[in-house]
Amino acid sequence: MGFLSGKKGLIVGIANDQSIAWGCAKHMRAAGAEIAVTYLNEKADRFVRPLAEQVEAAIYEPLNVSKPEEMEAVFKKIEKEWGKLDFVIHAIAFARLEDLHGRVIDCSAEGFAESMDISCHSFLRLAKHAEPLMTDGGSMITLSYYGSEKVIDNYNVMGVAKAALEAGMRYAAAELGPKGISVNAVSPGPLLTRAASGIAHFDDLMKYAIENSPSGKLVTIDDVGQYATFLVSDAARHITGNTLFVDGGLHIKG
Repeated sequence: MGFLSGKKGLIVGIANDQSIAWGCAKHMRAAGAEIAVTYLNEKADRFVRPLAEQVEAAIYEPLNVSKPEEMEAVFKKIEKEWGKLDFVIHAIAFARLEDLHGRVIDCSAEGFAESMDISCHSFLRLAKHAEPLMTDGGSMITLSYYGSEKVIDNYNVMGVAKAALEAGMRYAAAELGPKGISVNAVSPGPLLTRAASGIAHFDDLMKYAIENSPSGKLVTIDDVGQYATFLVSDAARHITGNTLFVDGGLHIKG
């Protein structure tokens, strides 16, 4: 019996076995939680399905957050199968390559809107759908990065999207707190995921993290997954409205 025994959670954002969301799924399942897993599309299914099977996902559904009908279907399935929800993990972000590699002031209006919709507003939409199912309180976690607070070379428009995401997280925490629902952002140090591979010169970011963090090491998806597992537990029920760093102390170096 793990300390998440009896809890049921939705994890959005597993792309492969290098995904931070996968680190969360592994550790939450090991702690006793029942897991619902989503996958982006048929192309992603062949990578995600074996992982969902590893954590014995009770619910496995497609979810492109840009399609309202798919998000509604996921939550209808959760309501039908479980009747409740205890936590949500939001681990998705997107920017068009030309915008991610270009200056923020050169970002197209269409690209900016798409990045904000998928990287930020999708978390708020998930929260809205999850709220009525969290009848006994709950926890919502999204993933951010230090580029939301400081200008990080080559992070560009994603830094703007993450800043908006963190602001949205704080407002959601204030609005949902009276219902016993905590809302937080976890901000890992650089680690190589499929999403990170689109950032120009990402190797330089990882090298900088190793050389400048107090720990002198890169974090892993397991480090993030273990911390997120604590955050969705009852022990963390009064932790809300925070951006919480899992970066070996890198953020204190400025």
